[in-house]
Amino acid sequence: MHILVSNDDGIYAPGIAALAAAMLPFGQVTVIAPKENRSAIGHRKTMHKPLRIDSVPFPVEGVRAYATSETPSDSVAVALLGFVKDPIDLVVSGINRGANMGQDLTYSGTVSAAFEAVIWHKPAIAFSLVDHSENADYSAAAAIARQIVALGLYRDLPSLTLLNVNVPALPLEQIKGFKVVRQGLRTYNDTLITRTDPYGRPYYWIGGEAPSGNMTEEGTDLWATHNGYVSLTPIHLDMTNYAMMRQLQGRGIESLKPGEIPSQT
Repeated sequence: MHILVSNDDGIYAPGIAALAAAMLPFGQVTVIAPKENRSAIGHRKTMHKPLRIDSVPFPVEGVRAYATSETPSDSVAVALLGFVKDPIDLVVSGINRGANMGQDLTYSGTVSAAFEAVIWHKPAIAFSLVDHSENADYSAAAAIARQIVALGLYRDLPSLTLLNVNVPALPLEQIKGFKVVRQGLRTYNDTLITRTDPYGRPYYWIGGEAPSGNMTEEGTDLWATHNGYVSLTPIHLDMTNYAMMRQLQGRGIESLKPGEIPSQT
Protein backbone atom coordinates (compact mmCIF):
# COMPACT_ATOMS: atom_id res chain seq x y z
CA MET A 1 0.00 0.00 0.00
CA HIS A 2 1.28 3.47 -0.90
CA ILE A 3 0.06 6.42 1.19
CA LEU A 4 0.56 10.09 0.30
CA VAL A 5 0.72 12.48 3.27
CA SER A 6 0.19 16.24 3.05
CA ASN A 7 -0.94 19.15 5.25
CA ASP A 8 -1.25 22.94 5.41
CA ASP A 9 0.89 23.65 8.48
CA GLY A 10 4.00 23.03 6.40
CA ILE A 11 6.33 20.12 5.90
CA TYR A 12 8.28 20.88 9.10
CA ALA A 13 5.18 20.85 11.34
CA PRO A 14 5.16 18.17 14.03
CA GLY A 15 1.68 16.98 13.05
CA ILE A 16 2.74 15.78 9.60
CA ALA A 17 5.68 13.85 11.05
CA ALA A 18 3.34 12.17 13.53
CA LEU A 19 0.92 11.24 10.75
CA ALA A 20 3.62 9.92 8.44
CA ALA A 21 5.04 7.75 11.22
CA ALA A 22 1.55 6.42 11.97
CA MET A 23 1.13 5.39 8.32
CA LEU A 24 4.41 3.46 8.00
CA PRO A 25 3.00 0.13 9.24
CA PHE A 26 0.72 0.04 6.17
CA GLY A 27 3.50 0.24 3.60
CA GLN A 28 5.19 2.91 1.52
CA VAL A 29 4.77 6.54 2.66
CA THR A 30 5.52 9.65 0.61
CA VAL A 31 5.17 13.17 2.02
CA ILE A 32 4.52 16.21 -0.18
CA ALA A 33 3.52 19.42 1.60
CA PRO A 34 4.08 23.17 1.43
CA LYS A 35 7.50 24.39 2.46
CA GLU A 36 5.90 27.02 4.71
CA ASN A 37 2.71 27.31 6.70
CA ARG A 38 -0.31 27.66 4.40
CA SER A 39 -3.09 27.47 6.99
CA ALA A 40 -6.54 28.78 5.98
CA ILE A 41 -5.49 29.06 2.36
CA GLY A 42 -8.46 27.03 1.17
CA HIS A 43 -8.58 25.09 -2.07
CA ARG A 44 -6.22 27.29 -4.04
CA LYS A 45 -4.40 25.93 -7.07
CA THR A 46 -1.38 27.66 -8.60
CA MET A 47 -1.92 28.22 -12.32
CA HIS A 48 0.01 31.36 -13.32
CA LYS A 49 3.51 30.91 -11.92
CA PRO A 50 6.00 28.05 -11.62
CA LEU A 51 5.83 25.47 -8.86
CA ARG A 52 9.05 24.42 -7.16
CA ILE A 53 9.42 20.98 -5.60
CA ASP A 54 12.46 20.13 -3.50
CA SER A 55 13.50 16.92 -1.81
CA VAL A 56 13.92 17.63 1.92
CA PRO A 57 15.15 15.70 4.95
CA PHE A 58 12.35 14.32 7.10
CA PRO A 59 12.41 13.23 10.74
CA VAL A 60 10.73 9.87 10.06
CA GLU A 61 13.07 7.20 8.76
CA GLY A 62 11.98 5.47 5.57
CA VAL A 63 9.79 8.33 4.33
CA ARG A 64 10.49 10.25 1.13
CA ALA A 65 9.61 13.91 1.59
CA TYR A 66 9.23 16.83 -0.80
CA ALA A 67 8.42 20.49 -0.14
CA THR A 68 6.40 22.51 -2.61
CA SER A 69 6.54 26.27 -2.99
CA GLU A 70 2.79 26.79 -2.89
CA THR A 71 -0.41 25.20 -1.53
CA PRO A 72 -1.63 21.90 -0.08
CA SER A 73 -3.86 21.42 -3.13
CA ASP A 74 -0.81 21.87 -5.37
CA SER A 75 1.11 19.34 -3.31
CA VAL A 76 -1.49 16.63 -3.84
CA ALA A 77 -2.11 17.59 -7.47
CA VAL A 78 1.53 17.32 -8.53
CA ALA A 79 1.83 13.96 -6.80
CA LEU A 80 -1.22 12.54 -8.54
CA LEU A 81 -0.34 14.13 -11.89
CA GLY A 82 2.88 12.15 -12.13
CA PHE A 83 5.57 13.66 -9.92
CA VAL A 84 5.23 10.56 -7.73
CA LYS A 85 5.79 7.61 -10.04
CA ASP A 86 4.46 4.83 -7.82
CA PRO A 87 0.66 4.50 -7.77
CA ILE A 88 -0.96 6.06 -4.70
CA ASP A 89 -3.68 4.12 -2.87
CA LEU A 90 -4.69 6.62 -0.17
CA VAL A 91 -4.16 10.29 0.64
CA VAL A 92 -4.13 11.45 4.26
CA SER A 93 -3.80 15.06 5.32
CA GLY A 94 -2.79 16.52 8.68
CA ILE A 95 -2.48 16.16 11.53
CA ASN A 96 -3.67 19.76 11.56
CA ARG A 97 -2.77 22.04 14.46
CA GLY A 98 -6.29 23.08 15.41
CA ALA A 99 -9.76 21.81 14.60
CA ASN A 100 -11.38 21.74 11.17
CA MET A 101 -15.09 21.63 11.93
CA GLY A 102 -18.22 23.34 10.69
CA GLN A 103 -17.51 26.04 8.11
CA ASP A 104 -13.77 25.71 8.81
CA LEU A 105 -13.75 23.24 5.92
CA THR A 106 -14.15 26.07 3.41
CA TYR A 107 -10.96 27.71 4.70
CA SER A 108 -8.83 24.72 5.58
CA GLY A 109 -5.81 23.87 3.48
CA THR A 110 -5.58 20.51 5.22
CA VAL A 111 -9.11 19.57 4.18
CA SER A 112 -8.48 21.04 0.72
CA ALA A 113 -5.60 18.63 0.23
CA ALA A 114 -8.12 15.83 0.77
CA PHE A 115 -10.57 17.61 -1.57
CA GLU A 116 -7.91 17.58 -4.27
CA ALA A 117 -7.38 13.86 -3.81
CA VAL A 118 -11.04 12.95 -4.24
CA ILE A 119 -11.25 15.14 -7.35
CA TRP A 120 -8.64 12.76 -8.77
CA HIS A 121 -10.67 9.77 -7.54
CA LYS A 122 -8.36 8.81 -4.70
CA PRO A 123 -9.72 8.01 -1.23
CA ALA A 124 -8.77 10.68 1.29
CA ILE A 125 -8.96 11.38 5.01
CA ALA A 126 -8.25 14.70 6.75
CA PHE A 127 -7.07 14.56 10.38
CA SER A 128 -7.13 17.51 12.79
CA LEU A 129 -6.30 17.89 16.47
CA VAL A 130 -8.52 20.21 18.50
CA ASP A 131 -5.50 21.97 19.97
CA HIS A 132 -3.94 25.08 18.46
CA SER A 133 -1.06 25.41 20.91
CA GLU A 134 2.54 25.36 19.72
CA ASN A 135 3.37 22.46 22.04
CA ALA A 136 0.36 20.30 21.14
CA ASP A 137 0.76 16.55 21.73
CA TYR A 138 -0.05 14.62 18.53
CA SER A 139 0.48 11.12 19.90
CA ALA A 140 -3.19 10.35 20.56
CA ALA A 141 -4.28 11.79 17.21
CA ALA A 142 -1.62 9.72 15.45
CA ALA A 143 -2.87 6.57 17.18
CA ILE A 144 -6.42 7.40 16.11
CA ALA A 145 -5.27 7.99 12.53
CA ARG A 146 -3.55 4.61 12.46
CA GLN A 147 -6.67 2.96 13.87
CA ILE A 148 -9.01 4.56 11.32
CA VAL A 149 -6.81 3.60 8.38
CA ALA A 150 -6.48 0.06 9.77
CA LEU A 151 -10.28 -0.21 9.86
CA GLY A 152 -10.31 0.37 6.11
CA LEU A 153 -13.03 3.01 6.26
CA TYR A 154 -11.51 4.75 3.24
CA ARG A 155 -12.48 1.76 1.06
CA ASP A 156 -16.16 2.51 1.63
CA LEU A 157 -16.04 6.20 0.72
CA PRO A 158 -18.27 6.98 -2.29
CA SER A 159 -17.05 9.00 -5.23
CA LEU A 160 -16.11 12.62 -4.41
CA THR A 161 -16.41 11.97 -0.68
CA LEU A 162 -13.69 12.43 1.92
CA LEU A 163 -13.65 11.60 5.61
CA ASN A 164 -13.02 14.52 7.96
CA VAL A 165 -11.72 13.47 11.39
CA ASN A 166 -11.25 15.70 14.43
CA VAL A 167 -9.57 14.41 17.57
CA PRO A 168 -10.11 16.04 20.98
CA ALA A 169 -7.04 17.30 22.84
CA LEU A 170 -7.01 14.47 25.36
CA PRO A 171 -4.69 11.58 26.23
CA LEU A 172 -5.66 8.47 24.29
CA GLU A 173 -7.02 6.71 27.37
CA GLN A 174 -9.36 9.62 28.09
CA ILE A 175 -10.96 9.74 24.63
CA LYS A 176 -14.44 8.27 25.01
CA GLY A 177 -14.80 6.80 21.54
CA PHE A 178 -16.02 7.72 18.08
CA LYS A 179 -19.07 9.58 16.80
CA VAL A 180 -20.18 9.71 13.17
CA VAL A 181 -21.63 13.21 12.96
CA ARG A 182 -22.58 16.10 10.67
CA GLN A 183 -20.89 19.48 10.40
CA GLY A 184 -21.70 21.86 13.21
CA LEU A 185 -22.21 25.60 13.02
CA ARG A 186 -19.20 27.77 13.71
CA THR A 187 -19.27 31.30 15.09
CA TYR A 188 -16.38 33.46 13.87
CA ASN A 189 -15.21 36.20 16.19
CA ASP A 190 -13.10 38.08 13.66
CA THR A 191 -12.30 41.76 13.98
CA LEU A 192 -10.66 44.14 11.53
CA ILE A 193 -7.51 45.67 12.99
CA THR A 194 -6.27 48.88 11.36
CA ARG A 195 -2.67 50.08 11.65
CA THR A 196 -0.43 52.61 9.89
CA ASP A 197 2.87 51.71 8.27
CA PRO A 198 6.03 53.89 8.58
CA TYR A 199 5.01 55.79 5.45
CA GLY A 200 1.64 56.78 6.85
CA ARG A 201 -0.37 54.33 4.76
CA PRO A 202 -3.07 52.24 6.45
CA TYR A 203 -2.87 48.46 6.48
CA TYR A 204 -5.29 45.89 7.84
CA TRP A 205 -5.14 42.65 9.76
CA ILE A 206 -7.98 40.21 10.37
CA GLY A 207 -7.73 39.28 14.04
CA GLY A 208 -9.99 38.48 16.95
CA GLU A 209 -10.69 35.57 19.22
CA ALA A 210 -10.63 31.95 18.07
CA PRO A 211 -13.80 30.60 16.43
CA SER A 212 -16.46 29.25 18.75
CA GLY A 213 -19.79 27.59 18.00
CA ASN A 214 -22.71 25.61 19.34
CA MET A 215 -21.25 22.79 21.41
CA THR A 216 -24.63 21.67 22.77
CA GLU A 217 -26.32 20.56 19.53
CA GLU A 218 -25.97 16.79 19.68
CA GLY A 219 -24.85 15.02 16.53
CA THR A 220 -22.35 17.60 15.28
CA ASP A 221 -18.57 17.58 15.08
CA LEU A 222 -18.41 20.49 17.57
CA TRP A 223 -20.55 18.59 20.07
CA ALA A 224 -18.62 15.34 19.67
CA THR A 225 -15.14 16.72 20.26
CA HIS A 226 -16.38 18.99 23.06
CA ASN A 227 -17.64 15.87 24.82
CA GLY A 228 -14.45 13.87 24.41
CA TYR A 229 -15.23 11.91 21.23
CA VAL A 230 -13.44 11.64 17.92
CA SER A 231 -15.71 13.11 15.24
CA LEU A 232 -15.99 11.42 11.84
CA THR A 233 -17.82 13.36 9.14
CA PRO A 234 -18.15 12.24 5.52
CA ILE A 235 -17.89 15.32 3.30
CA HIS A 236 -19.23 15.33 -0.26
CA LEU A 237 -18.04 17.74 -2.94
CA ASP A 238 -21.53 18.10 -4.43
CA MET A 239 -22.60 21.34 -2.73
CA THR A 240 -25.98 21.56 -4.49
CA ASN A 241 -28.89 22.62 -2.28
CA TYR A 242 -31.40 20.12 -3.69
CA ALA A 243 -34.36 21.48 -1.74
CA MET A 244 -33.74 24.97 -3.13
CA MET A 245 -33.24 23.54 -6.61
CA ARG A 246 -36.71 21.95 -6.48
CA GLN A 247 -38.15 25.23 -5.16
CA LEU A 248 -36.69 27.17 -8.07
CA GLN A 249 -37.99 24.60 -10.54
CA GLY A 250 -41.43 24.95 -8.98
CA ARG A 251 -41.46 28.69 -9.71
CA GLY A 252 -41.53 28.02 -13.45
CA ILE A 253 -38.17 29.59 -14.21
CA GLU A 254 -37.32 26.88 -16.71
CA SER A 255 -40.34 27.81 -18.87
CA LEU A 256 -39.27 31.45 -19.29
CA LYS A 257 -37.67 32.72 -22.48
CA PRO A 258 -34.34 34.50 -21.95
CA GLY A 259 -35.03 38.18 -21.29
CA GLU A 260 -38.75 37.63 -20.60
CA ILE A 261 -40.09 39.47 -17.53
CA PRO A 262 -43.15 37.65 -16.17
CA SER A 263 -46.19 39.70 -15.20
CA GLN A 264 -46.58 40.31 -11.48
CA THR A 265 -49.72 38.88 -9.90
